[in-house]
Amino acid sequence: MTPIKLVILDRDGTINQDSAEFIKSADEWMPLPGALEAIARLNHAGWHVVVASNQSGLGRGLFEVSDLNEIHAKMHSMLAAVGGRIDAVFYCPHSPNEECRCRKPDTGLFEQISDRYGFGIKGVPTVGDSARDVVAGAAAGCEPHLVLTGKAAVYKGRSLPDSFPPNTHVHHDLSAFVDFLLDRESATG
Repeated sequence: MTPIKLVILDRDGTINQDSAEFIKSADEWMPLPGALEAIARLNHAGWHVVVASNQSGLGRGLFEVSDLNEIHAKMHSMLAAVGGRIDAVFYCPHSPNEECRCRKPDTGLFEQISDRYGFGIKGVPTVGDSARDVVAGAAAGCEPHLVLTGKAAVYKGRSLPDSFPPNTHVHHDLSAFVDFLLDRESATG
């Protein structure tokens, strides 16, 4: 068990609306219905929340770090307005062809989180909207959760393909994941 209760979330398609054209500005960043309130419920139950996100738009030259900082400032401000917080944002700035270790489905972002917090993240719940999110989390020893928002909306009412870890938990959205986690915690606590 980790020293603190920690959840690792993907950003685009999990917390906010995703776009095939990338989220390039604070104006384009729009939270998914109920997502910010779900994070606040986690916080109020004693959970720490961090984000692990591929941001290849930086490596592709579609936006600058200053734009990303403005996006995250908006996210933090909107979260604070509903009583929530994200403790830290870890992101991969590289384009897919740069062959870095931090781009999901590789585990580099998860290793950075483990290093920053100073403990292993085995069993830590991680939530995303794509196979690469849950594959990276599972490979790092985390408990994989898929939300059927963003890229995973195509799996509503369907079985997951074999590209997903066999122990992947599936939830309608981030709020349903939080319901699951808090219900499980209540039942075992």
